[in-house]
Amino acid sequence: MKDFVFKKKFGQNFISDKNLLNAIAEDAEISSEDEVLEIGAGAGSLTEVLGEKASKVVSFEIDKDLQQHLLGLNLENVEFIFQDFMKTQMQDVESRFSKNYKVVANLPYYITTPIIFRLLEESSKLDSLTIMVQKEVAERICASVGGKDYGILTVMTNFYGMPKITRIIKRQMFFPVPNVDSALLNIKLESKYPNIDAQKFSKFVKACFSMRRKTLLNNLSTLIAKEKLKSVLDEQTLGRRAETISLQEFVILFEKLSNNF
Repeated sequence: MKDFVFKKKFGQNFISDKNLLNAIAEDAEISSEDEVLEIGAGAGSLTEVLGEKASKVVSFEIDKDLQQHLLGLNLENVEFIFQDFMKTQMQDVESRFSKNYKVVANLPYYITTPIIFRLLEESSKLDSLTIMVQKEVAERICASVGGKDYGILTVMTNFYGMPKITRIIKRQMFFPVPNVDSALLNIKLESKYPNIDAQKFSKFVKACFSMRRKTLLNNLSTLIAKEKLKSVLDEQTLGRRAETISLQEFVILFEKLSNNF
């Protein structure tokens, strides 16, 4: 790997510290019973640790220049897929697993949020995600109601599961060294609201946050006529901003309004 040219377009920042790699696998609670999906094999350091602990690892890598190096590691229970995960059908991804699986990944910063949402929205066999993300993104996901970091990402991630930051990782642990620190985020999936249409709920939450300084009345009027809103919700509720509303309150509001959009 000493002559490898790191590619900025793929957001490549690799980890080699064995203690940290083992800690990531521990935080993900990987055992010999587990099947694991890794997105972004990179130099294969985390892949190797996962392969030692799990029964099977399916690892996606977009950079075909890494193919020779990764295949040369000769990891027996690891299947490398040299494709763009975001362009691979979820059905094709999940057909490689015999049961529910866990995601463990050091995600590129530039595409973190789309990958998280894709997994949460499209997967039918996902148990948990343990992902290295930009510290700021992890803080937004785990933000408290009313704070400046609380937003769509917070609400929707909590809709699907239970997120928590398990550790902060300083930028110096990566090579090349990025401009910001990272956090290891664990999200255990839970079916909290099985009767809620997740796609429709997401549309509703996005509308509520469309202009942060505006009230629900103004933001939701893009979905529902103001007169209709006033006939269903009281003035005090319509005068609130989305950042002050908890997930449970969003669900209650959605249930009251969902037949209107």
